Formats: sequence, C-alpha cells, structure tokens
Amino acid sequence: MTQIAEVFVTIASVELSRSAAFYRDFFNLELVAHSPERYAEFRLPGLRLAIFCPSAAHRSEFARSAGSGLSFCVEVADLDEAIARLVEMGYPPPGEVIVASHGREVYAYDPDGNRLILHQGKASS
Repeated sequence: MTQIAEVFVTIASVELSRSAAFYRDFFNLELVAHSPERYAEFRLPGLRLAIFCPSAAHRSEFARSAGSGLSFCVEVADLDEAIARLVEMGYPPPGEVIVASHGREVYAYDPDGNRLILHQGKASS
C-alpha cells in the first residue's frame, strides 16, 4: 500500500494574484508560501489550499466548464457575516440562503468560478 504523507487541494488560476487576494481576504489569512504569478499557498483548519498558474502550454487543461463538479464546502460560525464579507469584497452570492437538514447554506463563487458552499450548522444558528 502507498503511504500518504498529505493530501491538499490545488486550484488553477490564470489570474493568480486576484485569486490569492480573494482567499487571503475572505479567510483573513496570510500566505504561507508564495511565488509571484506562479504559486500561492494557505493553511486552513484541516486543509492546505494552493493556487497555481498553469503554464501557457497547459492552460487549456484547466478551462472552466459549467458543471465541473468542484465545490468547496466551508463551515462558518456566522453565515450572515460570511455573506456580508463576500458582498464587501465584490463577490455576492447569486442566490438566496437555503435551509437544509444540516443547517443554513448559500452558494458563492470565487473569481475563477469555483463554487463555495458556505454552511452554518444548526448548532451554530
């Protein structure tokens, strides 16, 4: 069996500075690794998130298409506060807050169109 040291999520972005700024501002975190216009990395609770700029030869591999299936589920302590932060940043969620069996949630999108599911559990409501 292959031993796994760590698994982390990477996002391709041709506008790395914009995407890195979005996650830095929304999560209120500083970069832990950064190579301008090539790579940015954050450490979140339980997750290492990296953003990279694909080389010109590989950009077509990362072209976004509707229904790509990628979503980041982010549990927040205060959903209304998280929504207000996104609105302030210029990325308002396009839909309404819904109530699911597990709590309240809303879909939002990062600058590259990756879906964020912001979720506040019932215990936090």
